[in-house]
Amino acid sequence: DDAEAAMSFSIRNAVVGDLLKIQNTNLHCLPENYQLRYYFYHALSWPQCLWVAEDHRGNIVGYVLAKMEDDNGNKDDPPHGHVTSLAVLRTHRKLGLATKLMNYAARAMVESFNAEYVSLHVRESNRGAFHLYNQTLNFETTEVEKGYYADGEDAYAMRRILTRDVVGLPSQKRVLAAASLPEALAAQQAAKANAAKKAEAAAGGGGGAAKAA
Repeated sequence: DDAEAAMSFSIRNAVVGDLLKIQNTNLHCLPENYQLRYYFYHALSWPQCLWVAEDHRGNIVGYVLAKMEDDNGNKDDPPHGHVTSLAVLRTHRKLGLATKLMNYAARAMVESFNAEYVSLHVRESNRGAFHLYNQTLNFETTEVEKGYYADGEDAYAMRRILTRDVVGLPSQKRVLAAASLPEALAAQQAAKANAAKKAEAAAGGGGGAAKAA
């Protein structure tokens, strides 16, 4: 039981009280670090897109920091999200947590903002992360951005197409059908009641005529 508990994790939306722990996880895992106010900016602007992985003791062992892009000025570009940072502590890797965190964020982007794709950057040398994005999460490389990182390393710019089906949400058609189901049932019941009234009226009319006779 203790072993099972030690391997149990939960994924949940982050709250402001998690931000220091998220920052600490980032410092342990990645060379790209951010001031605390940057985490606050994400948490207050796009709380739906910030997720954490917790172990059975409530310790944060991973996070995904994501946002909606709204500053590119291109009106023809559909709504889309961007993953700013993803990290899982080295002691908790190979457990599928990064994949789950990314999928939760992607689902939130579609459900809350109707995002049509999500983008990210990954270091050219980070083969493990590239494999996760490309092979497991179906991101495609759109370009190589030269000298993207502060130390001069190139980045792969990657993109994943998002649809409701891809992120496990019912399609809009199915949502509409489900929403209209109560109306359909109400209409069906009204029709039955109307038919019953007509039958009752017909029966009442026949009885009256017989009595008059």
